[in-house]
Amino acid sequence: MTGFRPDHAGADVRVSPNFGPRLGVARPDMIVLHYTGMPTGAAAEAWLCDSASEVSSHYLVHKDGRIVQMVRESDRAWHAGKSSWAGVTDINSRSVGVEIVNPGHALGYRTFPRRQIEAVIGLCTGIVQRHGIAGERVLAHSDVAPGRKIDPGEKFPWKALATAGIGHWVPAAPIRRGPSLCLGDQGCAVEELQSMLALYGYGVEITGQFDDQTRIAVEAFQRHFRPRRVDGIADGSTLRTLRTALDGVAAQLG
Repeated sequence: MTGFRPDHAGADVRVSPNFGPRLGVARPDMIVLHYTGMPTGAAAEAWLCDSASEVSSHYLVHKDGRIVQMVRESDRAWHAGKSSWAGVTDINSRSVGVEIVNPGHALGYRTFPRRQIEAVIGLCTGIVQRHGIAGERVLAHSDVAPGRKIDPGEKFPWKALATAGIGHWVPAAPIRRGPSLCLGDQGCAVEELQSMLALYGYGVEITGQFDDQTRIAVEAFQRHFRPRRVDGIADGSTLRTLRTALDGVAAQLG
């Protein structure tokens, strides 16, 4: 493929060779947001368009708000890797991937510029409208690949997106002293926590044992909804926020 007309008006096109057909679905029903985790936007763009990398994304959003489309939305980009959500494991076939230029935790994680986030909001608004994507299915890479990925990270402004009508976000409950669930705990309270995480979409097995997979899922939820403290401990704040998030999804589906 030498070129295509961009799905997003105003996007530049730089074709990545790393794509294929969507498998088992006609169109995406998710958006997965990433940060690039590379020193520069130019390096990230080149890597996503290099056949040797075997990775790609539908879009790249530079710090100045410039948007580059590398794979058509009708095609399957290779951005999510080993991942799952709500029982589905081929996230690449179900999603549109958006890479956001930021060096990430290993290279000096920083706040996302306002101009960049405004561009992300405009881009996601169009994707949502074109494909009818539900708010609770606008997700972080860390949501669909907890433990393996932590991007776009705790500095990503999910509230700003939700205010613009993109994604699902609820205010985090205040952090207070009190009982909590953590690694090694077991019983009905742990089973309820695991059930709520699984119901929201995280790939957690319901065992009643607070194991490592449960801790990792709690961290992923905190990173998205309670980024002030990401520790994998299901304290009262985390549990109340999770219940509120589930109530919000139920109300939308209502």
